[in-house]
Amino acid sequence: MIQTPSSAVQPLALVEPDAASWDAFVAAHPHGHMLQQSAWGQLKASAGWRVVRVAVQGTENRACPERSRGEPGTENQVLDSSLIAHRSSLLSGAQLLVRQRYGVSVVYAPRGPLFSGDEAVDGLLLQGLERVARRRRAVFLRLEPNRLEGDAETDALHTGLLLQNFQVVETIQPRSSVHVSLAPPPEQLFASFSKGHRADIRRAERQGVTVRVGGADELGPFYAIMQATGARAAFGIHSEEYYRQAWALFQPRSRLLLAEHGGEVVAAHMVFADSQRGLYLYSGATDVGLKTGANHLLEWHAMQWAQASGCTSYDLWGIPDALGRASFASDEATRAALEAEAQADPLIGVYRFKKGFGGHVVRYLPAYDRVLLPPLYALWRRRVGV
Repeated sequence: MIQTPSSAVQPLALVEPDAASWDAFVAAHPHGHMLQQSAWGQLKASAGWRVVRVAVQGTENRACPERSRGEPGTENQVLDSSLIAHRSSLLSGAQLLVRQRYGVSVVYAPRGPLFSGDEAVDGLLLQGLERVARRRRAVFLRLEPNRLEGDAETDALHTGLLLQNFQVVETIQPRSSVHVSLAPPPEQLFASFSKGHRADIRRAERQGVTVRVGGADELGPFYAIMQATGARAAFGIHSEEYYRQAWALFQPRSRLLLAEHGGEVVAAHMVFADSQRGLYLYSGATDVGLKTGANHLLEWHAMQWAQASGCTSYDLWGIPDALGRASFASDEATRAALEAEAQADPLIGVYRFKKGFGGHVVRYLPAYDRVLLPPLYALWRRRVGV
């Protein structure tokens, strides 16, 4: 957390921003992420989480006579009597998800908080987050910053959180991923794909695979493909209603892409775009879709949509973390050992598919827990698995 002069020139207050001002802050923040947007909070509220947003605001000293009403699915309420009435600039903040069980809870910031880099601002934010967690009898507060390993600023953030009595734990969101730059024009972007991926895309087109944009009435076929894919690959999926809400809540920054062959839907992708990146979150294919290369063609269409939507990068989401660790290995022997370890990971086939799109491997910071109820911490993680 690098000291900057912002807190020296304006008073600070903890606030609970409304959805519109929060989303504007997330969109403008250099580390803003879709999982910090209010729509993601609404989606997770439908799955049993409660949502609280906390931010540090630079403002004039003027007391607030009203409570924040909030919006459906959130728990916005006054943090203390210092809440400020008028709108002003948000400097840092986090959208928190709260899960309650057994009379206690956990509080979690997916791809957050969004820090300012100012010690006073970020220190006040951490105090506010802990206050929220303690009021909800949280066993622990978990942070999962949207920051990539490999630079001095990220290292400083890591050290700062450890000094604030956070401990490193495994992430909930994928720690390692493949990011593709969308800066080149489409023809150069396509040329950056592997020779095999380019051939698969062209083969799908030659075999008559077509791609179209689906609407709300076609989420049923999408879900059927997700069910078939989950059964074949032995992974869990969400409910049909969850995917329906995910698509609807993020419109027009969500896209349902359907690949058809012989008049049947053989593959489908649901992708998203925040202010900076496209995100490849949900997909499935039938056996025919796999054989015809439909997934490769869909991914190419998804990247073009993200690029046309103003995104500068495309996040292909999770890969074996051993490959992320290998990208930072200091010697060839360690790198080779980690790459060998990755071959046994269930995601290795997914990695081969994703890496063929010409991106580079990235690794996020770990998650950080501040333990608030030590006697229950190990028990919660053992029974709940988080």
